[in-house]
Amino acid sequence: MVLSIVERIKGFLFSPSATFDASREDTLGDAFKYFVIILAIYAVLIAIVVVAAFSLISGMLSMFGVPELPFGAARGLMAAVVFFVGALVGGIIGIFITGLWLHIWVYLVGGKNGVEQTIKAVMYGETPSLLLGWIPILNFIAGIWTLIVGIIGVRQLHGLSTGKAVLAVILAILIPAIVIGVIIAALGPTMPGPGYPGPLGPGFGGF
Repeated sequence: MVLSIVERIKGFLFSPSATFDASREDTLGDAFKYFVIILAIYAVLIAIVVVAAFSLISGMLSMFGVPELPFGAARGLMAAVVFFVGALVGGIIGIFITGLWLHIWVYLVGGKNGVEQTIKAVMYGETPSLLLGWIPILNFIAGIWTLIVGIIGVRQLHGLSTGKAVLAVILAILIPAIVIGVIIAALGPTMPGPGYPGPLGPGFGGF
């Protein structure tokens, strides 16, 4: 059964198990097309938010007699373009890195259906974040929602138990967090603390 974009969006949001089952035979190309479409929607919405934010800040500054130059319309449009392109390029690169990294742990817990299925799970699983992640406050809920949908995707596409799917996703998140924490802890003692004047005197290298 071939699902339309709208059917997929509704399915991954509200009935992910059945929708992942219906998408089991999708190619990676099918999943990538879907992902790029909703990523483009996300990028457009982010760009609109950026333009609105610049306009709001510019309007507030003008109320207080501050010149408009730092937050002019041209700068707002330029920032919007940067955010749009950054969201598209970063999203495409990031989804493959995330999928490959997650697959290491999926494979270790018993997922043997191939890396394509893991990447598909990640691409389809991003649906909540890409549709709602641009909205303040709701982006936190969308992040949790995305995590749950991704776990369901790994479970359904690899035929794993819920526990193993959860374990794979948790390890994929936890391991980098631990490594980053260790690096920060190791670098902490070598970083200048408050009051350290720095090599160039007060205000350089310290506070």
